[in-house]
Amino acid sequence: MKYLNADAVLPEELIKEIQKYVQGEILYVPIPEGLRKKWGENSGNRAYLHSRNTEIRQKFQAGGTIAELADHYCLSCESIKKIVYTRK
Repeated sequence: MKYLNADAVLPEELIKEIQKYVQGEILYVPIPEGLRKKWGENSGNRAYLHSRNTEIRQKFQAGGTIAELADHYCLSCESIKKIVYTRK
């Protein structure tokens, strides 16, 4: 999140209205609910975890054991179980 000066981006009337409530403070203006990105969309982590989990499910269906998958992906057996036994 970067800092912007209100004088540079907002009309003077709006600044005067905001100053009735807050003066000289940092004010956070949230993104509207419909425009928010989900966790990991910017960094690519969401897509990576989806593809990794799909790969784990495929290897399990092909005969891989929970222990083998846990060792290969450096995850606990419980994490592998959650991935392979959850329907998505």
